[in-house]
Amino acid sequence: METTQHAAGQQRSADQRRRELLEAADRVVLRDGPQASMNAIAAEAGITKPILYRHFGDKGGLYRALAKRHTDALLDALRAAVDAPADRRERVEATLDTYLAAIEARPQVYRFLMHPAEDAQPSEAGFDVGRHSAPLLRRLGEELAKVIYDRVDLGPDSEQLARVWGHGIVGMMHAAGDWWLGERPCSRAELVRSLADLLWGRLAAAGDRAGGPVF
Repeated sequence: METTQHAAGQQRSADQRRRELLEAADRVVLRDGPQASMNAIAAEAGITKPILYRHFGDKGGLYRALAKRHTDALLDALRAAVDAPADRRERVEATLDTYLAAIEARPQVYRFLMHPAEDAQPSEAGFDVGRHSAPLLRRLGEELAKVIYDRVDLGPDSEQLARVWGHGIVGMMHAAGDWWLGERPCSRAELVRSLADLLWGRLAAAGDRAGGPVF
């Protein structure tokens, strides 16, 4: 029993240390964006780089941990928008706005997760952001597909069509949001309305899935 309790205490301590290191990484990313380096993150955490490697392996491991942290938070916010007491059009707009608001609020984090640093340090020059960001977008697409499948009656081949829509909508949000964040050609509200207009025809016509939550 004592051994089990000691092991559990060590695991809690390791989990807490990992959270502290991710919080330090977040602070550096908020300051430096895609230029955030393992050296800077280690310095922010008050440790050496080898200790940081011990927890995350390499920059790819740290990236995946940060991506999961931020994707989990974004998915929670998107689910809340989908479940809000409103009509379907308002929920569609709220879902789009939640994504855009998240990247607008933390643009440096978004750029770190989605864009490589042009002046990466030589030791990190081989870090391929695109290879690591694709699973993040795929996860968002699958989660949205599940929401659509559970809530909207798409007729025959509903599961496949829901996945097409889920990944298509995430791709649209990502591409449009990336362009908008860089150029700011219109307000966020205007972009939300325009994207919702693009989606609305088929979504407006589809019925709710029998016995499922309303969308």
